Amino acid sequence: MRMRNIFCLCAFVFGLTAQLVRGQAAAELRDRQRNAQGWPSQAVRASHGMVTTDEELGSEAGVEILKRGGNAVDAAVAVALALAVVEPAAGNIGGGGFMLVRLAGGKTTFIDYREVAPGKATRDMYVGKDGKLDEEASVIGYRSIAVPGTVAGLALALKTYGSMKLADVMAPAIRLAENGFPVSKRLAEEFEAQRPALQRFAFSRRIFLNDGKMFQPGDMLRQPELAATLKRIARNGAAEFYSGETAHVIVDDVAQLGGLITLDDLAKYQPKVREALHAKYESGGHAWEVLTSPPPSSGGVAIIEAQPVIPTPAAWPRAIRLLRIPSSALAKVLTPRIFPSLMRPATPSPARTRSTAATVHTLPLPLAFC
Repeated sequence: MRMRNIFCLCAFVFGLTAQLVRGQAAAELRDRQRNAQGWPSQAVRASHGMVTTDEELGSEAGVEILKRGGNAVDAAVAVALALAVVEPAAGNIGGGGFMLVRLAGGKTTFIDYREVAPGKATRDMYVGKDGKLDEEASVIGYRSIAVPGTVAGLALALKTYGSMKLADVMAPAIRLAENGFPVSKRLAEEFEAQRPALQRFAFSRRIFLNDGKMFQPGDMLRQPELAATLKRIARNGAAEFYSGETAHVIVDDVAQLGGLITLDDLAKYQPKVREALHAKYESGGHAWEVLTSPPPSSGGVAIIEAQPVIPTPAAWPRAIRLLRIPSSALAKVLTPRIFPSLMRPATPSPARTRSTAATVHTLPLPLAFC
């Protein structure tokens, strides 16, 4: 994980079936027996619906919304905003993401709210005077920040498919930011691991490094500035982030520290609605319809490309190698503006599959894949 400054470049991807569901009480989840690592010792089961994230407080936010009568998109938006508080490295209103939605009747849609490059960005802005790429410049510092899409994308999803008001689904996130939450062992370790980068900037040093005193597991992390920002968005809508007081605060801070985002960049940002990729997967006499993400996400294309060569667990290491090919290929050809001509067919041809599979033996097995 690489944690950046307070406006992290990040992606949040969340897909849920958009039908009215009721969740289990969060207390039920906490009361389950857990192993030494803190995981439930038995699989969690639910008869109507389920919320899952890698942060318990984020999941509880979604369960809270379901218990109040919200649908799955209401819960997804609440979870995304809660993660902006409790998982600062990955869930963040200063970043962007995707949402794949399947309605109860089978209709699907894909909302793309990834970040876009500022208008002042140039092709060689991360190339040093020696002509070599400065890999750090694109991920750390104010010039690495793209125009955020999270707030606009979540607001669009809620308006189109949700049933609750923005202020209502933001309530759990505001509460967590204002009242604070106990720092987990994992989060404390992440802050320590990213200390060299975080201490470069006054805001991240004060908020995430506790002014150098460092958070220990169990310490309370309160973020009053974030709470105030969330309250303004809850009160004024997404326009607050892109043209209101928050927009001016962002641009002023970015300008003072060498960033490129302008008020015009924020005002022009628009999330995009795309068609989800559809494919068929067959194994052992069973068939499934696969619904997944289109470009600019590389994950959906990679999954579809890999399907023909992952029929058995023995083939999984090979499939992981294969999944790297579409991702690296898309990274070379996709730009912030996605051209329709670059869209790949949802069903790879047999010839293409044989060609791709023949290549995987030359690729090293990655240490991690996501």
